Amino acid sequence: MKPARGADGPGMRGLCEGARSLDVLRWRGGLAQQVDDWLPEEVAVALQYNGVSHAVMLATPLDLEDFALGFSLGEGIVERAAEVYDCEVLREPCGLTLQIEVAARCFEGLRERRRSLAGRTGCGLCGTDSLDQALRPLRALPRPRGTPLGSRAVARALGSLREHQRLNAATGAVHAAAWCDPQGRLLLLREDVGRHNALDKLIGAMARAGADAAQGFVLITSRASVEMVQKAAQAGVPVLVAVSAPTALAARSAREAGMCLVGLARGDDLVVYSGAQRIALEAAPASFPETTTSQLCT
Repeated sequence: MKPARGADGPGMRGLCEGARSLDVLRWRGGLAQQVDDWLPEEVAVALQYNGVSHAVMLATPLDLEDFALGFSLGEGIVERAAEVYDCEVLREPCGLTLQIEVAARCFEGLRERRRSLAGRTGCGLCGTDSLDQALRPLRALPRPRGTPLGSRAVARALGSLREHQRLNAATGAVHAAAWCDPQGRLLLLREDVGRHNALDKLIGAMARAGADAAQGFVLITSRASVEMVQKAAQAGVPVLVAVSAPTALAARSAREAGMCLVGLARGDDLVVYSGAQRIALEAAPASFPETTTSQLCT
């Protein structure tokens, strides 16, 4: 099936999926103008597993199959992509419903986890009702082998990130999560109004593409909260790079999992909060090779 899509129409760079045009009054340089502006779509997306409601998120209605799979993997509902059998997108009067069919073993585990569920949130701790569930132990990542990730690769990925954020270029209001190879080339990128959603979509896209999470790093355009670390660790991502700082809990969780957590990544600068053995700090060269759009998988 094809994932549901947002409004289509000519935008700043042609077709702008996931955004809608709105007539606005702009005041700039002392001049008032009536112009068309593009805003990202934000809809309620309900996730159902084997017919049972689990969570309702506010998300951009793009890449919903990736979202369903990535959420399932990142939240530990399934261990492998093959345990998600199907995902059907239904349009409802108030939003969208993702009807996700998972293996019976996974569904029974989910029912056990939710047996005394009191409520849900629209953030990164969906389907939890206790501290034990919210701060679940993270499985340790394999010890680093081979050559550490070079800091130049992080700078290269940062330098090419903006040109691939098509929805953000049109709206200026969405987050992105990108999968990069050890040389800093962007291979996969997903966008969403929610930072957790963008990472879920990326994890799903990586799983569907058969990407080896150990061979590269993930770059996010937000702060690194503990939920982001949990999702990345659950997916087997060894290096998580954020443009903003992490929380203290995120840094502690990353250390427990053996993850390299990098924050405040801006240009050639960065701060390593955990897992320093996974990264090699290098002086920046005069310039980087350009990363072309053709290298980015959609």
